Amino acid sequence: MDSKQDKIDKLNERIALSKLGGGQKRIDKQHTNKKLTARERIDYLLDESSFEEIGALVTHRSTDFGMEDQIIYGDGVVTGYGTINSRLVYVYAQDFTVFGGSLSETHAEKICKVMDMALKVGAPIIGLNDSGGARIQEGVRSLGGYADIFYRNVQASGVIPQISAVMGPCAGGAVYSPAMTDFIIMVEQTSYMFVTGPNVVKTVTNEEVTSEELGGAQTHATKSGVAHKISSNDVECLEDIKSMLSYLPQNNTQTTKQVNYPLKDEVRDVLSNIVPNNPNKPYDMHEVITGIIDEDSFYEIHKEYAESIIVGFARLGGQSIGIVANQPMAFAGVLDVNSSKKAARFVRFCDCFNIPLLVLVDVPGFLPGTDQEWNGIIVHGAKLLYALSEATVPRVTVITRKAYGGAYDVMNSKHIGADFNFAWPGAEIAVMGAKGASEIIFKREISAAENPKEKLAEKEAEYATKFANPYRAAKRGFIDEVILPKHTRRKLLKAFASLKNKQINSPKRKHGNIPL
Repeated sequence: MDSKQDKIDKLNERIALSKLGGGQKRIDKQHTNKKLTARERIDYLLDESSFEEIGALVTHRSTDFGMEDQIIYGDGVVTGYGTINSRLVYVYAQDFTVFGGSLSETHAEKICKVMDMALKVGAPIIGLNDSGGARIQEGVRSLGGYADIFYRNVQASGVIPQISAVMGPCAGGAVYSPAMTDFIIMVEQTSYMFVTGPNVVKTVTNEEVTSEELGGAQTHATKSGVAHKISSNDVECLEDIKSMLSYLPQNNTQTTKQVNYPLKDEVRDVLSNIVPNNPNKPYDMHEVITGIIDEDSFYEIHKEYAESIIVGFARLGGQSIGIVANQPMAFAGVLDVNSSKKAARFVRFCDCFNIPLLVLVDVPGFLPGTDQEWNGIIVHGAKLLYALSEATVPRVTVITRKAYGGAYDVMNSKHIGADFNFAWPGAEIAVMGAKGASEIIFKREISAAENPKEKLAEKEAEYATKFANPYRAAKRGFIDEVILPKHTRRKLLKAFASLKNKQINSPKRKHGNIPL
């Protein structure tokens, strides 16, 4: 019979083996590939000494293909809970040193266990993905494990924040779990995501493509929009998770905590000189955002994707808010397929987690063309319209310059439930720009004139004087107040403070049917 000390030694031996993962050689290889190990990632992400591991001694149950001789404690994933800046989070980190991080039945069970616990207690779940995919030796049991995770992603959606960091390979069925979480952060050069890899692509379509080109961080940040954020290395990725989490509540029943911020410089003259007098000249909406929010508080999401619209988190008077803003520097700030999807998803996230929305408008309309129409701009534009109409959080709009046509309606107009709508004095709220409108309204008069160009300019000026201003909308109550740019921050601080206890009793229903 083992002595008490023997039993302690056996336990310590198993724990040590679990912490070693796939062994020192594979750990060294992970470092050679400029990647941290699963445990190093967790240690860096969480507050010091706060991590409590769950399932360190779990092993797989497979006996096929000689797997019974390859038993490693933990089975390729480290799971547990801890704190980030003293806030409880649950976390799992796939260990690439163990069977390439491949997902087995028990590997999936460990992930499901922490997901269930996170949902029970109302805490964020963070997944650090680094896996070769399904463990083929286990066949359908591995596939079933993926589906178990997917199901929990859906149950947790809109209830607790779900953040995925892709810090290595993520292929095949593995991609769908991150895709159903709220945010995906990818690491440049060391991570990739795709449903089918380069070899399958070559076999089926005869296309030659590398893993990086097909599903690397830059590809998903700029072309597909799958990645919400990209980081240059593992450490930066983990820092990004910490930063993002600071803007989010623990769950959908809570709001974000107010951060101490001295309420000074509420009149900001810098905002007075950003928008050019020439309505066709671009300016950077980031300057407007910076001029309104608390200093250095903007955390942009989807920065490299659909650049004609800006989305991200910020703080206003120490309170977390979500910002959606047209960007005149990119395609004049038009709404298109991608920008509509990007903004709609962000709006829905903020609404899920009680984060007030600020919408900054300078939009000339929807992007015309066969490409847009054939790719479903009608349905995709409707996503943003639906998302904002559905949102019950405090919603405030500031029109900085143009608000034309249907895009005026879509960008959080009073008609779709915005709480406060402000406009700067130079705002133009109309069906279309003065030139286009004049060409239609005064077509006969212009064509009959001795000098059509001169007549068009005359009628354009006449139309602009009559309609290209915020006052007709203000007369109707569609604009609550025309404000000086320098007073914008002060007005917004008061508006959001007044909406703090906003409540909306929505009709009883299972869920709406957003035009997906």
